[in-house]
Amino acid sequence: MKILNYLNLNQHPIQCSYSFDRTHDFKEIYHAHQGMELLYVHEGQIRVIMNQQIFDLKPGDLVYFQPFQLHRIQLKLEDDSRYVRTLFVFEPSAIERYVAPFPALLAFFHRLWKEPLHMQVFTHLPQELTLRKLNDFKNRMDHASTEQLLEEQALCLLELLHHLKAFEDTSLQSPPPNRPSSFVAKQVMEWLEEHYSDDFQLNQLAKAIHLSPNYVSAVFRQTIGTTITEYLTALRIRQACWLLKTSSLSIEEIGRSIGLHNASYFSQMFKKHVGLSPYRYKNISSKG
Repeated sequence: MKILNYLNLNQHPIQCSYSFDRTHDFKEIYHAHQGMELLYVHEGQIRVIMNQQIFDLKPGDLVYFQPFQLHRIQLKLEDDSRYVRTLFVFEPSAIERYVAPFPALLAFFHRLWKEPLHMQVFTHLPQELTLRKLNDFKNRMDHASTEQLLEEQALCLLELLHHLKAFEDTSLQSPPPNRPSSFVAKQVMEWLEEHYSDDFQLNQLAKAIHLSPNYVSAVFRQTIGTTITEYLTALRIRQACWLLKTSSLSIEEIGRSIGLHNASYFSQMFKKHVGLSPYRYKNISSKG
């Protein structure tokens, strides 16, 4: 498991990938990164796990992730089906100035960016119109010069946000009903979100949700596709990335704040999952 970070957003704040076929090179991974992410499903079915919720997405659905929001995507494909998606990943603080002249759109953008939301999936987008817009975006960016590319990307992103704003009414959206196993996994994720900074004891978690430790571990792995310890590690790395980017705390203080009191172990674990040492990550983030 590796917590990815789109470091190239420090040099170019918008990254786009259109109608990309991920069927054969897709790898399931938990990650949290500095930018916002908009993901539109063209083909295939995927399961998204985020914010202690589980969503099953189909063609025509769009999901967005806030900065440093831990999320996991799992494929749910038949033997002869494909997974094709369009992706926008961008640094919202760099895009805000493009949205600023439009008050209503700016308020919508801030809701997506900063507010704690229960629904982060758009399931009622008109497919024909949405695909036409995405194809137009691709054509415009493909023909933009190097000097004009960022401006063209920002304009396309503004148009996409405006398109999504018309379908913000969450009363039109409903998450899939919780099965018993999904409910248990949700309880575990909620408990870990509140206690990731503590020393972890499985017995303590199991007692809090009134189930046996073995049952909790088995159901969580079956439902989420990873162990409780791996999920906890991802939570801790996500929070460490956020603190390294936004706070003035020392490396040792950040390690202690996420429940890792041995600074050397924290640095080793961080580098293993992020690919950079905490010191290097903090320096790059401060230059972004």
